[in-house]
Amino acid sequence: MSQAAAAAPSIVLCTLNAKYIHASLGLRYLLANMGDLRASTVLREFIIARQPREIVEELLAALGEAQSGAAQIIGLGVYIWNVTQTTEVVRLLKAQRPGIKVVLGGPEVSHEVAQQEIVRLADFVITGWGDLSFAKLCRALLLGPQPLMKVITGEQPPLSQISLPYTEYSDADLAHRLLYVEASRGCPFKCEFCLSSLDQTAWAFDLDEFLAAIKVLHQRGARNFKFVDRTFNLKIDASVRILQFFLERLTSDLFLHFEVVPDHLPERLKTLLAQFPPGTLQLEIGIQSFNVQVQQRISRKQDNASTEANLRWLVTESQAHLHTDLIFGLPGETLESFAAGFDRLVRLRPHEIQLGILKRLRGTPIARHTAAYAMVYDVGPPYTVRQTGAVDAATLQRFTRLARYWDLVANSGRFKQTLCLLLETDTDPPAASPFYAFLAFADWLWQRSGKTSGLSPEALVDALFDYLSVHGNWPAQTVQQTLLADYVASGARASPRSLQGLLPKPAMPRRHATGTLAPRQQRHL
Repeated sequence: MSQAAAAAPSIVLCTLNAKYIHASLGLRYLLANMGDLRASTVLREFIIARQPREIVEELLAALGEAQSGAAQIIGLGVYIWNVTQTTEVVRLLKAQRPGIKVVLGGPEVSHEVAQQEIVRLADFVITGWGDLSFAKLCRALLLGPQPLMKVITGEQPPLSQISLPYTEYSDADLAHRLLYVEASRGCPFKCEFCLSSLDQTAWAFDLDEFLAAIKVLHQRGARNFKFVDRTFNLKIDASVRILQFFLERLTSDLFLHFEVVPDHLPERLKTLLAQFPPGTLQLEIGIQSFNVQVQQRISRKQDNASTEANLRWLVTESQAHLHTDLIFGLPGETLESFAAGFDRLVRLRPHEIQLGILKRLRGTPIARHTAAYAMVYDVGPPYTVRQTGAVDAATLQRFTRLARYWDLVANSGRFKQTLCLLLETDTDPPAASPFYAFLAFADWLWQRSGKTSGLSPEALVDALFDYLSVHGNWPAQTVQQTLLADYVASGARASPRSLQGLLPKPAMPRRHATGTLAPRQQRHL
């Protein structure tokens, strides 16, 4: 056997990420827990935009030619965003090299496995936790005895038995990608649209060991940490220690992302959150719905009054960038009740309101409402709801357009002052409903443009000017001056029709984001 053949790996871990900037935490857990097979294992990541045939060529090149009788294994992480492309990858792999053992894992193939084409094509599937189970399966395939079952239930060991994955982040990862980390797994809440509702509780990693690993990452130059814990502020003692850890290492290029439950923000946590400067801290805050009946229907426990008070405090007393979430299409939620919740949230002035549409993730308990609330979902990923007993298909399409326009106009941060005119939030009295004010604009923009993508900032400037100067309650000069201020502040350099002759010359240079903060978040500062 040649030296090159001897060095060829027998196992490739692979997934298709949505973007290059995303680095798979799950694959790195598997890699860190391969034990004696670690030297025989390599990791390959791609993006879903790559052609499946190109991906297959690279995977086969990584493995090289199989030696006589030697098993070769490709493990694929399958998620809702990549299952379509990954299915084609598996199809091509098995056609070109049938002897390769294809092992699937990930949330998309952990439930309803009998219904999935990708499962039929693959050799094995590990459902649930794969940290230790994948390595055990590989040993059986390489050394025997051969496994008897195609579908294998993943072992959920104590977290103390799982090797942390953070040494598997390369220097290139640290320099160019988001680093996903987790201080805990699971979730004690039972929100039925979420796969975490299947967890019995939340489990915390040993905090000393976790912080020691994060310290090493930080010493290597990592400054961008995205915590994937479902409820970062569940255990306040742990949250406090983590925040103190980063406050002691505070630099202008540090960026932290946490997902928090909105109604649990004790003073100890507020004291620390208030110490982070602008551009350092992003909080993802899932509101989902303010409708108490809908909350109860989907088993979501949320104190709306505390949520509102905490959001108000975060907006006024902290420098955190607030990314809040609402979900449209929940069982029994009407357009009117959603609008009321949106209006309640927008008046609190979070930096972004992400408008999501309900998806029926495989295995989630939300499916129990399908018949009673006439829920109709797409049959293919991402399984988006298309109509309900409370919202017809046309209204859902209308909302889908609104959500896209909201992202372009509001969440982008390009139109901060103009948005106030559009929603009439600063008038006396304020508009009865910011939601319906924006819905009217969205309907008009759809009629005018017929598209929800490919709209440049300049096209939006002109559209907002035309709409507000004709349909709004504002003088054309007021609209023009407000758009001018927003356009210049955004750093854009072109010349919209409605601002001809008004832009400063030479054009102002584009502003750069602070540290690692995304440009759209920088605009909200």
